[in-house]
Amino acid sequence: MTAECSHSRFTSPKNSTPGPPLKRPPTGGPSTPRSCTYSRSPSTPSGRRRITLTAIPLPLPWLHRARIHTRPEDRGTLQGNEVGVTAELLDDAARFDVRRVLYISSTSVYGHALVPTDRAVWVDERLMPLPRDIYDETKLAAEDLVAACGVSSVTLRIARCFPEPLPVRARHLLHRAVDVADVAAAGVLAVTHSSVTGRFNISGPHPFRREDCLALHHDAGAVLAGRAPDVFEAFRDRGWRVPDRLDRVYDPTAAENAFGYRPVRGVRQLLRDAADGQSP
Repeated sequence: MTAECSHSRFTSPKNSTPGPPLKRPPTGGPSTPRSCTYSRSPSTPSGRRRITLTAIPLPLPWLHRARIHTRPEDRGTLQGNEVGVTAELLDDAARFDVRRVLYISSTSVYGHALVPTDRAVWVDERLMPLPRDIYDETKLAAEDLVAACGVSSVTLRIARCFPEPLPVRARHLLHRAVDVADVAAAGVLAVTHSSVTGRFNISGPHPFRREDCLALHHDAGAVLAGRAPDVFEAFRDRGWRVPDRLDRVYDPTAAENAFGYRPVRGVRQLLRDAADGQSP
């Protein structure tokens, strides 16, 4: 059994007995988005406090929390949900002897550091985050809480992974996106490698190398034709625009080395799926 909220995930307490499944209230239909609230009840006779997760309809059709980037009126709400609830969950994780905490963050925390100067930004974990808004600030604050907690923990900074038009998705998979199946695989690996701690980028696979950054900022098409000529030709054959320049490349090497993350559903897989008539 797991408890999940505010993008945090905990493995079951040791020697715990799974409780009844969470009951969710009815929604207004399949298109009704839901959020997650968290509450802690007083101690039960067994000495354990009950954690309750409740799905609630949202008043607006938010498909991705990043929309809060443009909603300053939600600053207090996001601060409470992202930071306050994470702190409470970590407190309970320590109290209930939880074995492992996985926090799902975002590469968005790098913020202003993603803005290129004379070359594309190579984004590995050595890049210092420079949050640009409340979304980035609260994600980073929650990361710090997780890193400081007494429970074995790991944080994954997930690259762009939401649905987009196929040509847009293909361009993003070249340098700054990841397939959700690779995200799921990374989560399993990060949880099961219990000795691994820290913060890791989850993205890729991407065809570029660090030494390409200068050229990627000035003529990304030429670099793509050299590094992945089959991908370059596939873009041309489909009439998709080959990017003139790229602003960043996310590097997941640290996750590969630490817990064996190996992304497989990159731009080439997307092109194969599209050629076979499958929905990417």
